[in-house]
Amino acid sequence: MDAFYVAVELLRRPELVGKPVIVAGGGPRAVVTTASYEARRYGVGSAMPVSQAMRLCPDLIRLPVDMAHYRERSAEVMRRVNELGVPTEPASLDEIYLDLNGVPDPVARMSALVRRIREELRLTASVGIGPNKLVAKVASDAEKPAGFVVLTREQAAERFAGAPPRLLPGIGPKTAERLDALGVKTIRDLQAFPVGELVRRFGEHHGRGLHDRAHFRSDAPVARRELKSRSVEETFDFDIADPAELERILVRQAERLAAELAQRKVAGRTIAIKVRLDDWTTYTRAKTIDHRTADPETIRTVAMALLRANPPARPVRLLGVRVGGFEERRAERPAAEGENLSLLPA
Repeated sequence: MDAFYVAVELLRRPELVGKPVIVAGGGPRAVVTTASYEARRYGVGSAMPVSQAMRLCPDLIRLPVDMAHYRERSAEVMRRVNELGVPTEPASLDEIYLDLNGVPDPVARMSALVRRIREELRLTASVGIGPNKLVAKVASDAEKPAGFVVLTREQAAERFAGAPPRLLPGIGPKTAERLDALGVKTIRDLQAFPVGELVRRFGEHHGRGLHDRAHFRSDAPVARRELKSRSVEETFDFDIADPAELERILVRQAERLAAELAQRKVAGRTIAIKVRLDDWTTYTRAKTIDHRTADPETIRTVAMALLRANPPARPVRLLGVRVGGFEERRAERPAAEGENLSLLPA
């Protein structure tokens, strides 16, 4: 989906169409969740601090996050996708892989789906079609918004050869930095880099993976991923040093998390906390209990004990609680496609 959160908001605020708009959380430490394409022309992008975005575009319009509404609209999109009757793998609220093997004329089918989403939901989507998930993913981003790109593996390797390695999923900033130090500035450079040298420097698995990605080779299947854990965390507008205030926040987070687990009808045995200090030092502490639970009192008690046993040495910037090791408690309802408590960039 194209700039999904913003696009959904513009349906409620049509007077903002054509203007630079972002969806972002509140507070001085908020980051951009989604930016309209008008805002992106100023260099504004997802995960950028709002303060930086406002400097780049002083006329930027900032809208608050409404995740409940985005989940509802995402479910409307995904219902239409699922009517195709093919295997799917949700990646987030606004992105999904489809396995079109055996589908007669997949280009026509996807064209019809995009048209239906546009006409019935007034939203636009971009499509990438290829022989594997890697080609499809990169192709889907190539001509946004409303892009429709069909490529073979060889065509993708040629078309994106001049792009930086960061274009490829699975190559993060640290790997890109190491590649740059080796003189690998483009995907073409990575294609030509000796695979044996990549293995020597990055290890067998990662080194060969880099080589394969550069040539757009992938055998990862389209498969629905099982939810293994769920968390609630919060970055504070101002660092918090008061232990009592941290405990009050942790109680509130535990109750919210328990409600989410109950809604999904799942339970877990491992309860953990995450703490990030004002100097960005981050630590987690976890405890595995002898039974699976979604009980708010149990989550609250264990999380509180973990915090008290591991008191922060400095003021706290971020605090969160997580439950993992899931097992269905009853017949589980189908989850909203790609649903996640985290505010993922769209």
